[in-house]
Amino acid sequence: MTAENRKKILLVDDDKFFQKVMSDAFESAGFTVATAGDGQAGVEAYAQDRFDAVVLDLVMPRMGGVSASLEIARLSEDPDPVLILLTSMFQGAPHEHPIPEMGAKVHIPKSTPPLDIVIIVEQLLERKRRGSSAA
Repeated sequence: MTAENRKKILLVDDDKFFQKVMSDAFESAGFTVATAGDGQAGVEAYAQDRFDAVVLDLVMPRMGGVSASLEIARLSEDPDPVLILLTSMFQGAPHEHPIPEMGAKVHIPKSTPPLDIVIIVEQLLERKRRGSSAA
């Protein structure tokens, strides 16, 4: 896969270890990865470059995931950007909402294995590519 064809993802998380683990997982799957350490830095990164998907931690300093995802959605040229909130505040399976809740349609527990998160993002991007909005 050439660099031009690689999907670009923005990982926004204040936990450097988790950020590294997720970056490695996405890079191994062929993604180009950019990272930000909090929501404000994530919004600034998004304003400078466009990404195919953004994965945000819910609780971060300066600006949390909800505020950051709402601002990224506002900045996006895409009417339905792929925004995913990760949180340790709920357990259970990853779930999707028909309309955004807390700024994102997809919520994933932080305890989800990194490879599973990558697969979910790949599925969301493939569905978007095909133009389907059904869950």
